[in-house]
Amino acid sequence: MEAEKTSIENCQVVDLPKIHNPAGNITPIIGEVDLPFAIERVYYLYDVPGGETRGGHAHKHLQQYLVAAGGSFDVVLFDGKDKKTISLNRPYFALHIVPGIWRELKNFSSGSICLVLASHKYEESDYIRDIHEFRNFKKL
Repeated sequence: MEAEKTSIENCQVVDLPKIHNPAGNITPIIGEVDLPFAIERVYYLYDVPGGETRGGHAHKHLQQYLVAAGGSFDVVLFDGKDKKTISLNRPYFALHIVPGIWRELKNFSSGSICLVLASHKYEESDYIRDIHEFRNFKKL
């Protein structure tokens, strides 16, 4: 999938496995089984102050699954032409973000946790952090 040609329609909310147990549920995630990529990096965002926005960038190659492991938040997706906002608020739903999509995370509820499963290790050269650079990358 060429990042320059991806659109917000390529980003989907997916159901993750959920094993119900009266003592508490569990969601196991296996890279290349439950996700279309091997997991190379895992990180999470937490203690985001009210009104703050995270993200504000795109990736050239990296794919991500974003999960509201606790609480809720919104993800605003932009492909250079169209925008879409996805609300995440269940730990068994994930938003698959493909390369070439600008994303911003906002409206974090108190105590929310955003779990991120990434297809690549951190590499600064994969990031597009300027919206004008992003538009050039998308050839708009």
